Amino acid sequence: MKPNSRYLGALILSPLVIFLFIGGIYLKFISLALSLMGMYEIYKAAKEINLKPIPLIGYLACLTYYIFNSNMSISLLIVIALTFILLIIPVINTEYNFIDISVTILGFIYSGVFFSFISLVNEMPYGKYLVWIIFLSSWTCDTTAYYAGRFFGKRKLCPKVSPKKTIEGSIGGLVGSMIACGVYGFFISKNVPIAIHHYIILGLLCGIFGQFGDLAASSIKRYVGIKDYSNLIPGHGGILDRFDSVVFSSVVVFYYFHFLL
Repeated sequence: MKPNSRYLGALILSPLVIFLFIGGIYLKFISLALSLMGMYEIYKAAKEINLKPIPLIGYLACLTYYIFNSNMSISLLIVIALTFILLIIPVINTEYNFIDISVTILGFIYSGVFFSFISLVNEMPYGKYLVWIIFLSSWTCDTTAYYAGRFFGKRKLCPKVSPKKTIEGSIGGLVGSMIACGVYGFFISKNVPIAIHHYIILGLLCGIFGQFGDLAASSIKRYVGIKDYSNLIPGHGGILDRFDSVVFSSVVVFYYFHFLL
């Protein structure tokens, strides 16, 4: 992988940082864009093994969901309605089967719903501070896991899914995520009345589940036989290649603050 490509990819991703600062409806629009692009990549990957997801219905469900996603009850109704409608399709058109329907729903939830938690965290009290935890934990974990694995890695973590990842790298990622989130919590403590230990716990949880997100994305790619989801971001692959841990971390951060605090 050429370093220049990675720098170009980082430059392409840099506007996201601006939207994180701005927040509000602008961050919601960028989350929607990421959702739709991620769904496209999932549906495209499924077609590699001759599955037939129904992208149009998935995209329409995603757009509808984003209009009402601040209301959890309506969001649940949208998911139920999507499943209800899709289960009728194989009866009307036998070209499709229940696996095609399942992949369509999975793409909507995995990319459409999971990405939306970025903007939902931003809408919470103190959300303009809390939303940074999603990215700080994910990207710090990725970076420290890479270097810990490079210098100390010997034992494979999950060789059948991702042969290069090591247990030592995984532990390094967890430690890096916890430290980064703890330090961040200390610096924003004057503006956000949340105890420091919550940030450290979140660093641990995001470190764990962010790595599961990475491995989950890798398992899908391995199953369908592709290296990257797309070539959208030079040096990084597709949206799901770059944000695989972010989508899982966004769910963790949202539910942690929503239910525990």
